[in-house]
Amino acid sequence: MTIRREQPTDHAQIAALHDDAFPRVEGAARSVESSLVDELRGDGDVIDELTFVAELDGVVVGHVMCSTATLGESPSVGLGPIAVTPELQRQGIGAALMASVIASAEQRGDAVIVLLGDPAYYAHFGFVPAGELGIGCPGPWDPAHFQAKTLRAWRPEQAGPFRYAPAFERLDA
Repeated sequence: MTIRREQPTDHAQIAALHDDAFPRVEGAARSVESSLVDELRGDGDVIDELTFVAELDGVVVGHVMCSTATLGESPSVGLGPIAVTPELQRQGIGAALMASVIASAEQRGDAVIVLLGDPAYYAHFGFVPAGELGIGCPGPWDPAHFQAKTLRAWRPEQAGPFRYAPAFERLDA
């Protein structure tokens, strides 16, 4: 398996991957996550250096996207969506994608990565409820699922209200 940065030639496989990995709203042609990926790209909010695919025998079997966000008045990183081919889940592909994002964000000098997800899974990577760090939740989600991982550049005075890229806000519209 190879972890590498997403390329434009991967887009069709990535869309199919997210559609396979996530349920669709009744009557929808695509999953919400697949549409979100396209909207983040269309808006120019993808952080290319933090967006990766896992490739196995020339096929994209995993994908993670990070997008621009804000924390207070400063730039920040929103992680998600992340997906792995259903038949290959629980084999370390998602963990490899997460490790790539975390290491690359450290190298870039990012202070924190924020996501919405399963606390039991993301705790393995050092994520904690974002509210514990003074990071304000932008939506009506269970506070345990709104999580953050601080990196070396983090300083507590950076805490404040978090806001995802506009494509996330359009999900609820």
